[in-house]
Amino acid sequence: MLTVHIRKTALLFLLAATLGFPASHKVSRDLTGVPPDQQVSVIVRYTRQPEARHHAKMTHQGGKLKRTLELVNSAVYTLPAGALADLSNDPDVEYVALDRPVAATVDYANPAINASIARQYGWDGTGVTVAVIDSGIMDSHPDLRTSAGASRVVYAESFNLTEGNDVFDRHGHGTHVASILGGDASQSTGSQYTRTFWGTAPKVRFVNLKVLGRDGTGTDSMVIAAIQRAIALKNTYNIKIINLSLGRPVMESYTLDPLCQAVEQAWKAGIVVVVAAGNEGRNNSRATSGYGTITSPGNDPYVITVGAMKDVKTTSRGDDQMASYSSKGPTLFDHVAKPDLVAPGNKIISALPTGLALTNTYPGNKVANGYYISGGTSQGSDYYFELSGTSMATPMVAGAAALLLQKQPGLKPDQIKAILMKTATKNFPATSVATDPTTGQVYTVTYDLFTVGAGYLDVWAALNNNDTISATKTALSPSVAYSSSLKKVVLTNGSNIVWGDTGLALNIVWGDNIVWGDNIVWGDNIVWGDSTMSGFNIVWGDNIVWGDGTVSGEVIAIAIKGEQ
Repeated sequence: MLTVHIRKTALLFLLAATLGFPASHKVSRDLTGVPPDQQVSVIVRYTRQPEARHHAKMTHQGGKLKRTLELVNSAVYTLPAGALADLSNDPDVEYVALDRPVAATVDYANPAINASIARQYGWDGTGVTVAVIDSGIMDSHPDLRTSAGASRVVYAESFNLTEGNDVFDRHGHGTHVASILGGDASQSTGSQYTRTFWGTAPKVRFVNLKVLGRDGTGTDSMVIAAIQRAIALKNTYNIKIINLSLGRPVMESYTLDPLCQAVEQAWKAGIVVVVAAGNEGRNNSRATSGYGTITSPGNDPYVITVGAMKDVKTTSRGDDQMASYSSKGPTLFDHVAKPDLVAPGNKIISALPTGLALTNTYPGNKVANGYYISGGTSQGSDYYFELSGTSMATPMVAGAAALLLQKQPGLKPDQIKAILMKTATKNFPATSVATDPTTGQVYTVTYDLFTVGAGYLDVWAALNNNDTISATKTALSPSVAYSSSLKKVVLTNGSNIVWGDTGLALNIVWGDNIVWGDNIVWGDNIVWGDSTMSGFNIVWGDNIVWGDGTVSGEVIAIAIKGEQ
């Protein structure tokens, strides 16, 4: 069986030469080396909201205003690289970043996360709206409409400048993601169907904010503009969740990254932000076996970052395994423990009409009619399609958040993150093996903190959580460091809790005295100490230096076929 990966170049200007001005902490490293007359698109963050005088100054330097991003005190300009020297010396400028490309990173999966049980008890996302920031939503698909036939997309807008006002999905990724989150299986429900493809929260409403074009790519500024709109429309449409099944390489600390700063603003505005971890878990370009490959904005400690599991096409959770392509932590520069949890993302069947870029390019991924229709043939379905990747795992978690908000509308984003992490299943094998169906290469996955996070999503357990979760505490993912004297991995934020000492810290979350009573977040099997397996030595070995650059210049957008 063949595996096909969509790869999009994410770093445009990683050149060896230096600009004709001194290096500045105000200018991102991926702008180094650009010839002075080269036109670049940059996001300039100011100390205050950008004003007319700032735009005028840019115009005088040969720049052109593309859009403003008030959410992060920024504006997007196209300008010659030679103007960056003046920007680095401007006291009104806090940081200049390249407007980087981003890319798009249910059959047995619903039983695997216990979403089917939740649906039987009436938890279906009613009353909750999710903003899907992706390639658009083709809401003509029956699974994305109400029982009366009306679209469940209540608002749509395009932020991709190459797509104009076309809000519909011409690529396919966004529709597939939306249906994993909230498809109602209308096109696979009835006596003639042998399998039914439900979304996790089949009655949610959608706000369609299109940022990825028909080729599956967009830019940071498009995503930030969409996040800005989601916050503005929050009260109008009761937007509670943002799904971001996209990303690109980490190039600086999350405290400087404009994309991370935007998701933080959404979180602080009361919106749960769920982000794909990335599909770089097999990336060994720095001999790290895929560690340190979490993509932005999944590296931000506020958001819920999701890795991918393989449900291996059974309803049991016990035989599920990690997808070897799922990106692993810790994050570059900041060493944040990510992902936060994992969910099914491999070979996920979801709604997708024909005639889009993905269905045209990969017709073999159309689900055979005989797979779910009694008496059906091997002909590919006009309604359902199979994709793999952390992009597919992310809406599983977004859907779970919608169910929690249906049950308890007053929950804060930090409470939802804490509940999902706390109730996640923590029973894993020590290792598992995956085989690349194209090359035959074998990958061994170690089930550690930086691979599975707090565990495997369990929707029913989350809905039945009765512990009191503080509404005033933050649920920031912890930063970690290796203590050579203790030979342990320790938290570097909050109190100095040691991960790996039995009985210490396992009942504490994130080091700020959030006590979970009898339950634990990380689990006894996720212990970092002297005898920890390969992940420990790879990440914290003497020859590995974290924070000196990105692991890779590419993002695997979608693992089309998945693993064996």
